[in-house]
Amino acid sequence: MERIYIGMGSNLAAPEQQLRNAIEALAQLPGTTVAGVSAFYQSDSLLPGQPRYTNAVAALDSCLAPLELLDALQAIENDQGRERLERWGPRTLDLDILLFGDRLIDEPRLQVPHYQMHLRAFVLYPLAELAPATLQLPDGRRLSDLLAACPFVGLERMPALSTQR
Repeated sequence: MERIYIGMGSNLAAPEQQLRNAIEALAQLPGTTVAGVSAFYQSDSLLPGQPRYTNAVAALDSCLAPLELLDALQAIENDQGRERLERWGPRTLDLDILLFGDRLIDEPRLQVPHYQMHLRAFVLYPLAELAPATLQLPDGRRLSDLLAACPFVGLERMPALSTQR
């Protein structure tokens, strides 16, 4: 059993509901328990002209292997109408493995820690709600240092009601 952190985002087709549906789907994965979910946040899109995103982070305890989990996450995305038309384009659901226990993973399909998480306030601030304050990533970086270098800009914490199922 390993602690895994999943970044979640949506900016199409009722984004808050997309995230709630994803949390329910994560809870149904074999050998997996949802240990926690951050508040929901709204963030600006990485590309101009797109609707704002709703983001959160989920903590999982799972026995699944990294690529098994990746396949399961992509199946959840597909079940919720995800179409991969353009990089960073609008989407019904995006599920990213941010951290997988203490593992460093560098595979063609999967890089952990997530290769751009240090640049994304919409990942770091929700992660900080769930992870211990002293969290050190497998590559040696500390979450507290990443937060200090990534201002809370373009991000809005949503009311607690948003995260209820």
